[in-house]
Amino acid sequence: MSQPEMADTVAAAVRDIDGVAELHGGLFGEVGTYLPGRRVLGVRLDVVGNAEIHVVLRWGFSIPATADAVRRRVWGLVPGVVDVVVDDVTQRWEPSGGRRSEEGVT
Repeated sequence: MSQPEMADTVAAAVRDIDGVAELHGGLFGEVGTYLPGRRVLGVRLDVVGNAEIHVVLRWGFSIPATADAVRRRVWGLVPGVVDVVVDDVTQRWEPSGGRRSEEGVT
């Protein structure tokens, strides 16, 4: 699998995990896999197959358990080490699958 395909596959797999609100690009948007003409924010892959995943988690989900679920899911997709960074926790979220975000929560 090429790096662009792997980055997209990893991002989709992480977004499907209960408790993950979104991937996070870092304070200045520096965390990502840079591809021709675009970036996959929140997923940093290196040339030897290690992955660094930055996420925002949903309030009410266990941080350690959700981070471990991310690590296990990505570990099955990449050949190297998987590091998970929880950048934030939010009550407001836009889940995958086109469902609307919660209203009135800031």
